[in-house]
Amino acid sequence: MNNVDYKQHLLADKLDLEELMALARESSAAVELDQSMVGRLSRVDALQKQAMSREVGRRRQVEMNRIIAALERIKDNEFGYCLTCGKKIAPKRLLLNPSLPQCTKCASV
Repeated sequence: MNNVDYKQHLLADKLDLEELMALARESSAAVELDQSMVGRLSRVDALQKQAMSREVGRRRQVEMNRIIAALERIKDNEFGYCLTCGKKIAPKRLLLNPSLPQCTKCASV
């Protein structure tokens, strides 16, 4: 796989992630419940779902940041090299997830 292929893969992942993030915005909105109509357990359940939705959103934003950074590395001809040690990242690792910024050895430290 060459950098053009990785770029296409990253752009497709970025688009998918943007769509998921747009759909999820409604789920993380403030929870407003009619206190007279909803029981305590329902309120707790709604708050728990909201918290889980926010965490998923945070994780998606982290992945989006990694994708953007990987696209920048492609643009700067620095893609495929570990940001920690500078060695080449294994092609199988990049095939699995081209946004990964480190080799297996550095990522496991």
